[in-house]
Amino acid sequence: MLTPAEATAHVLATARPLPPETVALPHAAGRILAETLTADRDFPPFNRVAMDGIAVSVAAWAGGQTAFEIAHTQYAGEPARPLPNPQQAVEVMTGSVLPVGADTVIRYEDILLHDNRATIQIAPPAAPGVNIHRQAADRRAGDALLLAGTRLGPAELAVAATVGAAEIAVLRAPRLAVVSTGDELVGISATPLAHQIRRSNVYALQALFTQAGADVSLFHLSDNVEELRVGLTNILAAGFDAVVLSGAVSKGRADHLPGLLRELHVEEIFHEVQQRPGKPMWFGAKDGGPVVFGLPGNPVSTFLTACRYVRRWLRAVQQPQGPTETADATGEAPQPAMLTVDINFKPALTHFVPVRLTVDAEGRRLATPLRVGGSGDMMGLVGADAFLELPPEPAVFAAGSVWPAWEL
Repeated sequence: MLTPAEATAHVLATARPLPPETVALPHAAGRILAETLTADRDFPPFNRVAMDGIAVSVAAWAGGQTAFEIAHTQYAGEPARPLPNPQQAVEVMTGSVLPVGADTVIRYEDILLHDNRATIQIAPPAAPGVNIHRQAADRRAGDALLLAGTRLGPAELAVAATVGAAEIAVLRAPRLAVVSTGDELVGISATPLAHQIRRSNVYALQALFTQAGADVSLFHLSDNVEELRVGLTNILAAGFDAVVLSGAVSKGRADHLPGLLRELHVEEIFHEVQQRPGKPMWFGAKDGGPVVFGLPGNPVSTFLTACRYVRRWLRAVQQPQGPTETADATGEAPQPAMLTVDINFKPALTHFVPVRLTVDAEGRRLATPLRVGGSGDMMGLVGADAFLELPPEPAVFAAGSVWPAWEL
């Protein structure tokens, strides 16, 4: 039986970068940049006024002149107009071009304006440049601004717009099929009979994978072997990058998926992982087709294994360089957190423990386990920020000990 680290290595070994596509900038939010964007000009492209006020020559001011006639006003968006002579000032607005001949901006708060003259109320600075955002102070033309592999959030989209990237090359979003199985499951709008429950796992998975940048389609198949065979055949041929199955991968009489997947030429890479919850997890790949994750059907098992393995695969395929052994496209890795209570766990399995994270007065990340009534208790995940990954040994994990925490 594989350890979680070994299972992760097998999963990431199948990850290949997705092909790029070009989209309009407004549609690139949340996507992964497939090109490096460079500055098409200096940032800022001119000496920029950083405060409303007046622009003067420091030399004239330092020489004893404190009252300056206003020559004209320079507004943002207007072509530059020079300072006519050092004994005058130009009234300037934030974002405007600094007039040639001026080298310092004095705020309105530090002057008195009367009858087109400005009288300065403060002492001159030791050097020019006050309240001026110098040309190229942030970046120079040709500098790399956003590297390939960057996830495009609001700030990144603003930078792309600034350099005129009306269209932008991004990696294609991963296409996922999420498939629930089981005769006991009915739709969320149905009234279940006493022996039935509403489908819920697929909606948790859809939300999780959508947040990770995937394009998700939902399916449901019954436990009938022929329906499973036909449904899986169609799904495997539909052009998905990955198929995520929820349920029917253990060793019960109705757990038909491992056998059917082999029959449909999906190569089994591993079946069962040394972990709880989620020990029956199945993983494989179809030559020329998708990878297939067979997740246990119990809600907590489904969700935690999806976080631990599927999400990492999703992010790994969304980086131009391909996956690494230790991190996905966002550098995702577990961060240390300190247990606030003792945990006793006897089975020799890696233990995934849902926790709520807090920070104490000393800045330490604290992990408080949530009360979960087994792997079928989805309510036990409400309020969880992360899950600890505890090794098979020791059997007692003491309060104050530090363990890796995967954020949800």
